[in-house]
Amino acid sequence: MHLEHDPAAPAADIIGFEDFLKVDIRMGTVVSAEPYPEARKPSIKLAIDFGEGIGVKRSSAQIAVLYTPEELVGRQVAAVVNFPPRQIGKFMSEVLTVGFPDEEGRVVLFAPDRKVPNGARLF
Repeated sequence: MHLEHDPAAPAADIIGFEDFLKVDIRMGTVVSAEPYPEARKPSIKLAIDFGEGIGVKRSSAQIAVLYTPEELVGRQVAAVVNFPPRQIGKFMSEVLTVGFPDEEGRVVLFAPDRKVPNGARLF
C-alpha cells in the first residue's frame, strides 16, 4: 500500500461511514520513549497509555527527525489501535502512531489542541 504525501493529490476513493468506523483511532499519552537507531528511517520506540480499556501499547514511529524521546514523554498522540502488530526490525509495533508530512516529508504528530482522556476515540 502506498500512501500519497502530495498535498495537491486528489482525495482517496469514497468509502462508506461503516468503513471509517472500522479504523479505531484513539488518543494516548506517551509514557516512555527511546531512540531506535536500528530502524531504516530515523525512529523512536514509544510506549503509549491508552487508558483502562486498551492499556499501554508499543509503537515504532518515524519521528526522530523532528522529535527527541525526552520531549515526547507526557505528550498526547493519536494512533490506530486495531491493526495487527507489525515487526519493525527487532521491535514489535502494536499500534500505528499517526501524523502528517510537513513540506519536507518529515512526520509531524497529530494531537488535539486540548487534553482529552486516554482512550478517547476519533469520530
